[in-house]
Amino acid sequence: MSGNNSALKAQDSALQKNATIRVLLVDDHAMVRQALRSVLDSYDDLHVVAEAQDGAQAVTLVGDLRPRVVVMDISMPRMNGIDATTHIKTHWPETTVIGVSVNTGDDKSDAMKRTGAAIVLLKETAVDRLHDAIVDEVGGSVDKVAPPH
Repeated sequence: MSGNNSALKAQDSALQKNATIRVLLVDDHAMVRQALRSVLDSYDDLHVVAEAQDGAQAVTLVGDLRPRVVVMDISMPRMNGIDATTHIKTHWPETTVIGVSVNTGDDKSDAMKRTGAAIVLLKETAVDRLHDAIVDEVGGSVDKVAPPH
């Protein structure tokens, strides 16, 4: 059985190089972004294309890079996650937004969902649940990795 598993893993690995979900991380705390990136970088089916420290920067990066998924903090300076999600979903409706917050049972989390976030995760559980949430929300639709310029 282990021989079959090895062959399947090799096949999966080869397929994942051609089918990777591009992710943008958005949080005003560098340590949170670094923690999420370190977890997501361990998965072959995800590629963190950039990080943003506020919603305004996120909107610019989504326009420039067109990630498939944006992991968006709700509370940030300059432009919060709710306003950024509204802008992103208006201009790039195919982009999946996954909200992260210190509290998922409040008005801000509800507002985030109303503006188009697919789901809002607690920050404290995001490390454990984020990969599965991304894959669940994106489903079988993944991006082809663009060749380097």
